[in-house]
Amino acid sequence: MFRIEPIQNMDQEERLKYMNVLLKSQLSSEKDDLANISNATGIIMACVDRLNWVGFYILREDELVLGPFQGLPACNRIEIGKGVCGTAVKTKKIQLVSDVHLFPGHIACDSASNSELVIPIIKDDEVYGVLDLDSPEKGRFSELEKKYLVKFVEILNEYIDWNKI
Repeated sequence: MFRIEPIQNMDQEERLKYMNVLLKSQLSSEKDDLANISNATGIIMACVDRLNWVGFYILREDELVLGPFQGLPACNRIEIGKGVCGTAVKTKKIQLVSDVHLFPGHIACDSASNSELVIPIIKDDEVYGVLDLDSPEKGRFSELEKKYLVKFVEILNEYIDWNKI
């Protein structure tokens, strides 16, 4: 059972550390990869404040396809190299965007989103998709979130067989 009470009195870094502890607990107690990445979105949504969307886009052939998420309905497919998510896949680099409206070719799935953090999912030098976080606040994401969410994806990579998603 997931308990939200412990995070209510934590500072931001403690919450992010706890988020990764919760993820490891989830992944070590469940073997189904889809269930695990679905719950991963809920863990992030509970532990990272001021978000309006968090989810996965999974690479299918030459495009990203919507995976498990929390938030309003989103774009079903994103071309590689398009928008923040497609750019993260093409460049194999994290995208920390303070103002998505200034990002060339930004794809607005939710008009409330103003900043975005996208972590490419790379395992054994192969790209499998992205973890995407959106916030209605400009400049919402910092190096602190980036650090812990990179670790979050590393933990996922220890347990998840992305070829089965």
